[in-house]
Amino acid sequence: MTALRTRPVRRTAAALTLLLAGLTFQPGAEAATAQPPAAPARDLGREVLADGDGWAADGPGTTGGSTADDAHVFTVRNRAQLVAALDGGSSVPKIIKIAGTIDANTDDRGRPLDCADYTTGGYGLKAYLAAYAPATWGGAKPTGPQEDARKASAARQAERVELLIGSNTTLVGLGRGAGIKGGSLQVRDADNVIVRNLELRDAYDCFPAWQPNTGGLGDWKTAYDTLWLRGATHVWVDHVTASDKGHPDDREPTYFGRNYLRHDGLLDITNGADLVTVSWSRFADHDKAMLIGNGDGVTTDRGKLRVTLHHNEFDSVVQRAPRVRFGQVHLYNNHYTVPADGEYRYSLGVSTESRIIAENNAFTTPGHVEVADLVKSWNGSLLQQRGTEFNGYPVDLVSIYNAYNSGSEQDLATDAGWTPALHGPIDTAARAAADVARAAGAGRIG
Repeated sequence: MTALRTRPVRRTAAALTLLLAGLTFQPGAEAATAQPPAAPARDLGREVLADGDGWAADGPGTTGGSTADDAHVFTVRNRAQLVAALDGGSSVPKIIKIAGTIDANTDDRGRPLDCADYTTGGYGLKAYLAAYAPATWGGAKPTGPQEDARKASAARQAERVELLIGSNTTLVGLGRGAGIKGGSLQVRDADNVIVRNLELRDAYDCFPAWQPNTGGLGDWKTAYDTLWLRGATHVWVDHVTASDKGHPDDREPTYFGRNYLRHDGLLDITNGADLVTVSWSRFADHDKAMLIGNGDGVTTDRGKLRVTLHHNEFDSVVQRAPRVRFGQVHLYNNHYTVPADGEYRYSLGVSTESRIIAENNAFTTPGHVEVADLVKSWNGSLLQQRGTEFNGYPVDLVSIYNAYNSGSEQDLATDAGWTPALHGPIDTAARAAADVARAAGAGRIG
């Protein structure tokens, strides 16, 4: 019988290397070993702010909860899980990953709550309006049964929607579509916090308060900022989308001649907060977007409120983008879009002792908005700017503002008296506008 002939195995250089190393060679093995190793999955929870990326990189920088042990890494899908992970604002290093959208207006079993569920003490909007109508009540601060009932009802909502973030915490969304609805994230007197890749929307106040003033025209005061940094230090806010999505204030009714506002700021930085970087985020469809410094008389804010804002989008924002008191604010490579319809007041608010440096920002506006409309001053004295583009054309914000307001308001000086040292490359305004349109906001990291 003819012996079977075996096909000789062709040994490549890779196979010979394996044989010499004492390893068994199998046909096809070299093809498998030629594949590059798979890249490790990106873990946003362990990422920290890059060196030099804005004021939050000052000193020890901002690392959030990146050093958390495995026992303090959480994935949360509802309010109850989020509250448990936040642990009352404890300073233990922690990473909290949000999957999907968490509704803050829910009970401990996850049942949705609305304004009626919080109402107590006999509060009613019609009764409140009747009690404090300026024509009969006057300019005094509201007091009495309806105001007491409003406060009690508001306290019940605050217990649900105010979510306290402690020191050494990273709060991050998983993939696209992660966020918090109806909540007010608050960083109070805490240090080293990172908030990234989250959609934060509709921090809706069920019980706004009427605040008369001596001028005869009061205003409605709401309680909840979507994200509030109060006395916080070393905070990095990145790839966040903040808006009133769901309940836009421009659709609310008018009472006592004023819009019945339901939302406060999208991101407020107040009460001596310091060393903050806000990057690649989107602020949209809102009235008062961002307040830095909360009072002209709060002189303890001097030397604090150091904030960097870069590569952010302000879209359909009426005012405060930002409004600044006292702070040293570096504002570069941001894009502002003003819609053809809807209210618009200003973008950059220059207030008491603010020292803003604005570099290479782009503004896209309809025809009825002029360059001088972009800036408003309340007791402000300076604004340093360069590289500004207005509808594709280079402009000098300060010279145009001063010329437009000559004789009616104090001219703004152009030397902020400090030089930003902590920042990345500063692109042209046009290049930045394109990059922001492509990459700013939640779900767009990488």
